[in-house]
Amino acid sequence: MNELNYEKLGFKCGIEIHQQLDTSKLFCGCPGIIIDEKPDFEVKRYLRAAAGETGEIDIAAKHEMEKGKYFLYYCYDKNTCLVELDEEPPHLINKEALKIALIITKLLNAKIVDEIQVMRKTVVDGSNTAGFQRTALIARDGYIETSKGIVKIPIICLEEDAAKIVKRTEDHDIYNLSRLGIPLVEIGTDASIKDPEHAKEVASRLGMILRSTKVKRGLGTIRQDVNLSIKEGARIEIKGFQDIKSMPKIIENEIIRQLDLIKKGIAVNREVRKAEPDFTTSFLRPLPGAARMYPETDVLPIKPDLGEIKAPKLLTDKIEELKQIGLSEELATTIVKKKELFLFEEFVKKYKKIEPKFIATTLINTPKEIKKRYNIESKIEEQKLNQIFNELNKGKISKEAIFEILLELSQGKKLNLEKYELMSDEELKLELERIAEQNKGLPLNAVIGKAMQKLRGKADGKKIAEILKENMN
Repeated sequence: MNELNYEKLGFKCGIEIHQQLDTSKLFCGCPGIIIDEKPDFEVKRYLRAAAGETGEIDIAAKHEMEKGKYFLYYCYDKNTCLVELDEEPPHLINKEALKIALIITKLLNAKIVDEIQVMRKTVVDGSNTAGFQRTALIARDGYIETSKGIVKIPIICLEEDAAKIVKRTEDHDIYNLSRLGIPLVEIGTDASIKDPEHAKEVASRLGMILRSTKVKRGLGTIRQDVNLSIKEGARIEIKGFQDIKSMPKIIENEIIRQLDLIKKGIAVNREVRKAEPDFTTSFLRPLPGAARMYPETDVLPIKPDLGEIKAPKLLTDKIEELKQIGLSEELATTIVKKKELFLFEEFVKKYKKIEPKFIATTLINTPKEIKKRYNIESKIEEQKLNQIFNELNKGKISKEAIFEILLELSQGKKLNLEKYELMSDEELKLELERIAEQNKGLPLNAVIGKAMQKLRGKADGKKIAEILKENMN
């Protein structure tokens, strides 16, 4: 990579980030969840491209339409309504999604527009039943600071996610409609990224900022596209980065591909390419242009309400705060990247008598330990976790009981907190006297070990040790 002089090559590079928000869908009340199950019903459609504001059909849309495919859509009763099927006009824009998007603009130092106008972006590859995607410009002229200078963010948009591809065949494609309509924030940088490693840094920084707000977490919830060009080459958009770690190598290989074409006297075409697992790229379609945009007539313009918009703390700042309340740097760094962060913050506020470190460890490390020791996925409902921590906060159960309770729940057993209620001081003293009598002649530490084993989850370990020390001395 060091052999390429990106400045001399006239390297220009920008990034587009698409991040799902953790709300219901953007233009209806359906849950924003993706269902990968057998569909409840199916719909078959053909799509054709419409002319944009310029009066022309977009080149990329025309390319897709010429394939002559039909599309089969998997639909679900839980989150597919007439809006997704394009049989009903869009509802009012999701207020929660709009608020989260505006908070993100604040973190990116951007200027929110005076009026939000929803537009239609022609898309006829089957990923949207309407033949277009609804998108709205919400802010402009933002920026982030990086190790290689400021990178500007000319536009920030709020838009609806596309349907999820299931299968492509010769004459038709199959899509899953459960993803269609989930709110997305789209962030586009300018072309001031200096080199491939800088691109990775910018993507990482933007990802951290987004995770500081209420966004979805996990594979597929954030997507990165790279736009790049060199002198004598052409602008290329690369889609499908599964991991930003692969970004530098894929960018480098794309530049080498263009240099090879230029050397052979072959024109480099403006096009969209796919990032492949072997760090190369492959052709997808021609690069779309301005002809694909036209106004959305079914959604009224929106005057953004800036009264409640307050930027949250960045995850980097939260890590330092968590270290101050007792979490290790490793645990703090881990939890801020997880969806459990919001639950952790709620529990810390609610359960003042429980150490924050213990709450974080229970939410993050205990499920890992159950998986490691028993090969069981531990996914406990929030309501049950609240019940457990509430009893612990009241002093009715011990910290030592938590692992056993969560293990039982992971095994499909019912929550039974009475089974783990702490013994009274009187009951505990009598039981410890019996244990000490049964183990006469053993060293103190051995007796404590046996007591701990027998009374695990029924009494506080510190109290067991103190009572035995007092009696045996």
